[in-house]
Amino acid sequence: MIPCAVVGVGQTHHRSKRRDVSFGGLVREAVFRALDDARMTMADIDAVVLGKAPDLFEGVMKPELYLSDALGAVGKPMFRVHTAGSVGGTTGLVAASHVRAGKHRTVLAVAFEKQSEGNAQFALGSGRGASLGAGGSFAPFVRAYIHRSGAPEHIGWTVAVKDRLNALKNPYAHLKIADISIDKVRDSPMMWDPIRYLESCPSSDGACAVVITDEEGGRAAAADGRPPAWILGMSSRSEAGGFPGRDPVRPQACLQCAQDVYQEAGITNPREQIDTAELYVPFSWHEPLWLEAHHLADEGAGWQLVDKGQTELGGSFPINPSGGVLSTNPIGASGLLRFAEAANQVRGAAGEHQVDGARVALGMAYGAQSQYFSMWIVANSLQPFG
Repeated sequence: MIPCAVVGVGQTHHRSKRRDVSFGGLVREAVFRALDDARMTMADIDAVVLGKAPDLFEGVMKPELYLSDALGAVGKPMFRVHTAGSVGGTTGLVAASHVRAGKHRTVLAVAFEKQSEGNAQFALGSGRGASLGAGGSFAPFVRAYIHRSGAPEHIGWTVAVKDRLNALKNPYAHLKIADISIDKVRDSPMMWDPIRYLESCPSSDGACAVVITDEEGGRAAAADGRPPAWILGMSSRSEAGGFPGRDPVRPQACLQCAQDVYQEAGITNPREQIDTAELYVPFSWHEPLWLEAHHLADEGAGWQLVDKGQTELGGSFPINPSGGVLSTNPIGASGLLRFAEAANQVRGAAGEHQVDGARVALGMAYGAQSQYFSMWIVANSLQPFG
């Protein structure tokens, strides 16, 4: 299997509603930033993998066909990926798979959503016009986690404040609340008990792109003073939405995906060997929940890491230093953003939200009703544990 690395990352501007640009313009903004970062042009790209949430979100069928023209990728292989909210992460995995298999040397992964031109609530209801919304689906899972773990109510408020403070350091974050505070989150309206308004993600327009290349390309970037993010492990898993005994608080697909990616990356003690993680946290309570499901905390103890401040940017195990999904949520791109931000951490390219000394990072995405999972582990060397 051919080693591969991320050598370029691009995101869209921080404005949350991009009505001033077309689909093509939105995606081009991220793509050409990634190409500039990689010091490449589209001529260097062998194939494009594009991901987004279902076409219902904007009502445009097969947008990848139109976007091949907009990106200057006519004649290149163009692959479309869709795995619900995890699609951005899965897009990165599919792109890396083409490089690892030796099919292509350099692949562009791009994911986007333009929700200002669609109706997310309608789309979440599968086009039937009636839906609880994502929060309504996940609120029972959050309530179950609180009941099992005994977590106090302020944990959700704490995560929300932490991520929104991190977002103030990220020029690409779509939602910034300068006067965020525990009181402000606590006093915000209850949306889906126990999830409050400011414990919820926004709905935004945006795109993300990463350039993934083979070992030769990664080493060439490093020699040029542009440290790559080496992909040590990657995995995806899925499970049916409803079967007897299914536990959406600790989904088997999540547990197995984490175990698989750790094994491939050579990680035996994830809490000690991973320096930071970008976890898919659209509602603040998902942070302690995913800490446990990723074996980063003991069962029932994820909230304690939050309570002790260990997941803050200056803590012992920073989670979502970019501000995460709570601050930037173009649904189809949100997973790739987690992967890209993890890559930037180990590249030392995260700017003001850089985690000091980050060598190994986890990127994670999930979608549907905790059914689809995708993860990768990236590092600043091919043998970080050697």
